Amino acid sequence: MDMAAVEKDWRARGFSFGVWEDPAGQVWENYEHNEDELFMVVSGDVELEMDGRARRPKPGEEVLIPAWTRHSVRTSEAGPSRWFYGYKSR
Repeated sequence: MDMAAVEKDWRARGFSFGVWEDPAGQVWENYEHNEDELFMVVSGDVELEMDGRARRPKPGEEVLIPAWTRHSVRTSEAGPSRWFYGYKSR
């Protein structure tokens, strides 16, 4: 995955860009933001739940989390995860 290319694309679309790493078993529950968020798994096994619907995005799959959408991110107990994220104000 080309981090520089993803960052360039997201910034051209008005999003910020960051990289996050979580240890195995890390859980972030029930977050809401007042801006749209882009999320992309780089490595690891991550479950993303939005409005009660869970999914496991594959590495490189971009997911839009609309503003005010309740969401949780859970990294598998099997190992750490790394992901890109970015925000865009409405």
